[in-house]
Amino acid sequence: MTMTRLSFIKNGGGGLRLATAGGVALLMLIGAGGVQGGPCTAQIAQVDQQTRKAQAAGSPGGAGVPSAPQSIGAQLHHQPTAQSVQSAEGAAAAAAAAALDRARAADAAGDAAACAKALKEAKQLYGLE
Repeated sequence: MTMTRLSFIKNGGGGLRLATAGGVALLMLIGAGGVQGGPCTAQIAQVDQQTRKAQAAGSPGGAGVPSAPQSIGAQLHHQPTAQSVQSAEGAAAAAAAAALDRARAADAAGDAAACAKALKEAKQLYGLE
């Protein structure tokens, strides 16, 4: 899995940039007092900050870089192709960004339980938990 994370970093992170940019925009609005905080606004900001710091520092173990659980196919002792690695990286990045988007939507709706659930998933995908 380390090879996957390293190649993800080398390839620029794909959809992760968009999710991070959205998080930065949200933080700017909150800092400017333009948005009322929801039940987990602070936790979302914390996850955004943790992922940015971990990615900037190139943290060991890949914390802050989206990953997914090992697939059954990966356990068959076959070498992954470049295409399968890229596909897995893209899927992990999309899943992590979607989890943060769900957390933001639940936060905006005032749904603390849904927000907490989505944040937990995002933290797991980013290796922060």
